[in-house]
Amino acid sequence: MLTEELIGPTDSGPRHSTALLAAVEAAAAAAGGWSGVDRIAVGLGPGSFVGIRMAIATANGLAASTGLPLTGVCTLDAVAAGLRESDGGRECLAVLDARRGEVFAALYAPTGERTWEPFVVSPDELAERFAERPAPPLAGGPGAVRFRAKLANCGVDVANDSDPVHRVAARHLCALAAVAGDTDGALEPIYLRPPDAERWRDRDTSQRSE
Repeated sequence: MLTEELIGPTDSGPRHSTALLAAVEAAAAAAGGWSGVDRIAVGLGPGSFVGIRMAIATANGLAASTGLPLTGVCTLDAVAAGLRESDGGRECLAVLDARRGEVFAALYAPTGERTWEPFVVSPDELAERFAERPAPPLAGGPGAVRFRAKLANCGVDVANDSDPVHRVAARHLCALAAVAGDTDGALEPIYLRPPDAERWRDRDTSQRSE
């Protein structure tokens, strides 16, 4: 891993639109310039709608301008890769905070295959799914940290808050992309639920029709 940068929000909100390309250029420079880059990898979500769209649009533009192959990776898969690296002998539960009182999650076998495909539920519903499982999985990701108590009550083993498994690591995205190879066709974002704008539109339409 040559370099990695975490672009956090400011008091005025997310700053991906102003900081993303600069971080990409710094990563390419760490590889000795774009001639030292073999592939572009991008997270497809689930996550924020704006963040996913911005990431995919940026990756498509870079791939078009550089001629490099492009691969999209499910963000939950990257979290699970970190969990397997931490403890490869257990089931892994990747959990992202989906806001609106929900989480994005997926369950993985110790060998890395998905046992449960990515889905979105409330933390209570997620915890209930593990109430009768024979062995507790190891959980990681921002959602696992936020809803630790609910998951722990049903036997899910959540890593310590300071554990790096709770962060989406660029090196895991890159490793998964290298194995997956080129993405066929256009990159498909993983949203799992409709955007807020669509919900508001449907609500306004319903109110006008009443």
